Amino acid sequence: MNEEMHVFTVIVEQSSMNKASALLNLSQPAISRKIAKLEQELGSPLFRRIGKRLELTRIGQMTYEYALELRQLHRKYLQTVSEFTSTGHTTLTIGASLTTLQTTLPDLIQRLTSTHPEIDIKAITGKTHEIVSLVRDHKADIGIVASSIEDSTLRCIPLFEDHLSLVLPRNQVILDKGPLGIQDLTGMPMILFSKGTWYRILTDELFDKYHLQPDVRMEIDSFEAILRLLHTCRAATLLPQSYMRKQLLEDNELVIIPIRELEDTKRTTSLIHADSAALSPSVRLWINELAARFPSKKDSSL
Repeated sequence: MNEEMHVFTVIVEQSSMNKASALLNLSQPAISRKIAKLEQELGSPLFRRIGKRLELTRIGQMTYEYALELRQLHRKYLQTVSEFTSTGHTTLTIGASLTTLQTTLPDLIQRLTSTHPEIDIKAITGKTHEIVSLVRDHKADIGIVASSIEDSTLRCIPLFEDHLSLVLPRNQVILDKGPLGIQDLTGMPMILFSKGTWYRILTDELFDKYHLQPDVRMEIDSFEAILRLLHTCRAATLLPQSYMRKQLLEDNELVIIPIRELEDTKRTTSLIHADSAALSPSVRLWINELAARFPSKKDSSL
């Protein structure tokens, strides 16, 4: 912590130059010089004298509040260093919405642990608004959510854009009608994500926009379960492009059918975190690394 700022904080908390001098084991002239140096840097007096009493100026009060934040950050930093040097590991708690848990989070964790094996990663799942609350309340260091977040207490970093894709069993592809259009979804047997989830809201908005009435056979919370059931139910589904890796399609004998209108069903997967000053240096480093690894605002198969 800056020495002049530390001396200033002690003076404020002791309400006396004499007491601060004794506590810091510094002479009063030495203390006065440090305060004068700080005031010169700020370009404003920090105290006004009322008789023998010191009173903070408005700038002095602002400086003291900043000094308290600086002290808290410094203590958190020392604690992080102590934990790392004593155990060789640090902990990162990630909050993930249910959809990002199945799409983005596995790759993200793999990338982090491959480059930082010293990290112990914990994950907390929930709906998007629950993850926002966890990050805001500092119960999670960062959050990964499949939407953009507007919250004055948080910073939202867009990672990539995604859109829905029509997925069919390979042996169910309809070829005799030519390329499929958006209206071909009406009457099509489909397995969809459960109501109330972000991707289902996006899907229902699509159906309303184009007046579509698919034959909904099942509603399930698991992407994996949906894919396994497509052949059994002879049905199609709408899933995020980011989830549909080439190997996943091959293993499940599935194909993606391009439909132009589906490319407009965009949503942004984002990383959210609290004010950087409240984060440990290691968490800030990981946030910067993660943000740099994703092509911001572009479709990505990760």
